[in-house]
Amino acid sequence: MHFEDGVIPTDYLGYVRKKHLWILGGVALLFILLIASISVGAVNIPPYDVFLSLVNGVVDRISLLLNPGTVLDASNTDRIIWNIRLPQALAAIVAGIGLSVAGVAMQSILRNPLGSPFTLGISNAGAFGAAVSVILLGTGQMHSSVADAVTVSNPYLTTIVAFFFCLIATAVILLISRIRGTSPEVMVLAGVAISSLFTAGTMFLQYFADDTQLAAVVFWTFGDVSRAGWQELGLMALVVAGATLYFVANRWNYNAIDAGDETAKGLGVNVEAIRNVGMVVAALVSAVIVSFLGVIGFVGLVCPHMVRRLIGDDQRFLIPGSCVMGGILLLASDTVARIIVAPYVLPVAVLTAFLGAPTFIYLLLRGYRR
Repeated sequence: MHFEDGVIPTDYLGYVRKKHLWILGGVALLFILLIASISVGAVNIPPYDVFLSLVNGVVDRISLLLNPGTVLDASNTDRIIWNIRLPQALAAIVAGIGLSVAGVAMQSILRNPLGSPFTLGISNAGAFGAAVSVILLGTGQMHSSVADAVTVSNPYLTTIVAFFFCLIATAVILLISRIRGTSPEVMVLAGVAISSLFTAGTMFLQYFADDTQLAAVVFWTFGDVSRAGWQELGLMALVVAGATLYFVANRWNYNAIDAGDETAKGLGVNVEAIRNVGMVVAALVSAVIVSFLGVIGFVGLVCPHMVRRLIGDDQRFLIPGSCVMGGILLLASDTVARIIVAPYVLPVAVLTAFLGAPTFIYLLLRGYRR
């Protein structure tokens, strides 16, 4: 952007400052929610103790890296925070960021306000992969415990199979779009068709499954961030961080595509390449999250629309804003899901569906900003 005599108008500085303040306010709210989320549960921990445990834990782990022989003395509270609640809370933040940034990129790439990674049928492909693993490979088990009556005995195999089918769905959609052209309509319709196909496949397998296998498949499809440990969290964070950096680097290209394909091509943007690569990256993020946590809907669909109403649709601010909003929404939903029917813990996907569906209908009725 060029300004006369190199002077940036005050109105523009105020415009940018307002966007930055919204995003920084969201980051502050996300940190407060993180402390609150860790403090509540079957054992309530005062927020101040949570903060001290996090600070001391970071210092202790830095000391351990510098002096490998150091022995850490952890209390029961520290074990609850670092081994159970912190990984779950961070998994909710990472998954929320990943689903939201993939959703905002998909809506720009497809130039469709209903676009999201789930429009591609990736979640249904992952559910089908889990059904294949549980029913055909025998990874579902029945236990005598009432709390854990049904579990997936080999979660890593289930995750790998689910991820494999997620990538198959992406490859088929890209192949169809290459044959028929990379128009947004072709990609969306291909995603709907693939989603229906994998849903039919899942129902076919469930029809021939026994009670234990059927219960295990249903258990897996409930999106639940508590399944992720530190190892899974690290892999998800790596993929989400790389994808977010890619989308941020292409923010100007997405702004151009929002103005129309012809306009973007006139500005020198390779629309087909940006669209195809963006689809693959969004699909990869969604596949990793779905394969580790199960199906979590509406986050990637609703969050970008919520942020558009707050800070507009400039991708420079919309992408980071959607990341923050996704982390807030999923972390808040997970926190409420753990306490709303205590001592039972609801899977977070149940709550996001209850909250997301009415919110999205409201957005549609009020009209969306593009």
